[in-house]
Amino acid sequence: MAASRYRKFLRLIEEWPVDPSKRGRDLAAHLRKRVAKDFSKGESTKIDEKECDAKYDALKKIHTDFYRNKYPRMHDTSATGNTAEDCNRVMSTENIEEMNELNKSYWTRLKETMGSSKQ
Repeated sequence: MAASRYRKFLRLIEEWPVDPSKRGRDLAAHLRKRVAKDFSKGESTKIDEKECDAKYDALKKIHTDFYRNKYPRMHDTSATGNTAEDCNRVMSTENIEEMNELNKSYWTRLKETMGSSKQ
């Protein structure tokens, strides 16, 4: 029965889009790695069927927006008043790298420029 569960997981992760703005932090990329790890022998992997089914059902509900549809929101903003697009923009890898660069101390930036000029 591991074969059918493996195929179900493969179909699910194929449907799940990878967000290119979140390199290394994307849920879809993490799920792909996790399925590859958990089913290391493919269809012949020994698994706990009950636990596997529970994980699949939970991921399927996230993917199909089960709870978002069951409990619709009155407003499309967060607690801060930002829209989903604003939150996605703020959480992009490029923005996080830019913020980390801005938060470096003067001495850290100076050391980095001095270190790069030695090369």
